[in-house]
This record gives sequence, structure tokens and C-alpha cells, in this order.
Amino acid sequence: MDSTTLSDGVASGVAEDIPAESARRQRTRARLLDAAFDVFAEQGVRAASVETIAEAAGFTRGAFYSNFSSKEELFFALMEREKTMRLEQLNTGVAQFLAPLVGPDGAGLDDDDVLQTITHILELQSDDRRWWLVQAEFQLMALRDHTIAADYLRYHDEFFSDLTEIVVAALDSARRRFTIDPEEAVRVIAELCASGEARAVLAGDERTFTERLSESVPAILLALTERV
Repeated sequence: MDSTTLSDGVASGVAEDIPAESARRQRTRARLLDAAFDVFAEQGVRAASVETIAEAAGFTRGAFYSNFSSKEELFFALMEREKTMRLEQLNTGVAQFLAPLVGPDGAGLDDDDVLQTITHILELQSDDRRWWLVQAEFQLMALRDHTIAADYLRYHDEFFSDLTEIVVAALDSARRRFTIDPEEAVRVIAELCASGEARAVLAGDERTFTERLSESVPAILLALTERV
């Protein structure tokens, strides 16, 4: 075997190993995130230890630190995953329920169409109440700890920026627009959802996310928009 062939073979082997290693790392991180979610929900974010999270995921403390530098970094990764999932669910809802109504050229929707469409889109949103509990606790940590406050605030600003872009585009397609600053309007609606979920946890309300918010959220959206 000449040197060129040998070099090609080694290079090929390395190239094949890289995706495999990347896939293994992604699986490891996903298991740690899943375990952390469960542990955070059961024990609380502050009380949960790295060792407990690693053990719940089936890994060692060393495996944890090879993927995350701290428990806080892991939580931000968990928040990023949650954000991605919820934005994807929203995009899916817009494509599934709004796009067929407005058509390729756009068509104005009457109030009943708006209410019905938003209700259907809410049905696709995750209904895991543990997330609201965990996120509320981490927010309290951020309020008390300036070292994570900036990152927490930046995450939320990015989330609302992305969320607003999707909502505004959806409204444009339906020939509607917000009557106040779009991002402020989206924050009002999001805070309504958050307070509703907090109340549901406190009151032991067993209704689904859609059942609890199918009246208030569409009505608020309708009140904050107008036809164009």
C-alpha cells in the first residue's frame, strides 16, 4: 500500500469517526438534559446536585463536566431546547391551521376565524406543567444572582424576538396587525400564559393547557390587533 492510499485510509477513518463521536455526544447531552428536567422538577433547581443529575442519566460526574461546565449552563441548554420546541410547535400550528385559511395570496380573517385558529394552535403547545415550575424557580435564582441574570435576560429577549417575528408574520398573512408595539403585545400574551400556568399548578387545576387558555389568549390577541 503506498503512502497516498494509507493517508486516504486514515483520513477516511477519521472522517467516519467524527460524526459517530458527535452523535454519541448529542445523545449524552440529551440524556443529561432529560435527567436534569426530572431532577429539577422533583428536587428544585437549587437543591439538585450535579451528582444526582449525572446518576439519573446513567453517567459519572466526569461525563457531566465533559458536556457542561456547570449546572447553570445545563439549565440554559434546557431552556434553549424548550424554546426551540415551542417555536417549532407554533410554526407547525401556523402552517397547519392558519395557512390554509389565508391561502397563498393572503385573505383577511373575521373574528371567529381568528379565535378558532388560535385555539387550534394552542392545542399543539406542550402541556408539561413541570416546565413552568422549573422555569419559575430558575427565574428566582436569576433575580438573586447577578452572575446568571444577564444570560437569563438575554435568553428571554432572544426568545421574544423570535416569537414576535413568527406571530407578526402570521398576522400579516391574515391581514392583521398589532395596535401596540408587537413585542410588547407578545409579552403580554406570554405573561398571561405564564400566570395561567402558575395558577393551575397552585390550584391543582387538571384542565389541559388549551382548556385553560382557549378563551383568554385568543380574546387578548383579538383585542390587541386590528384588520389592515
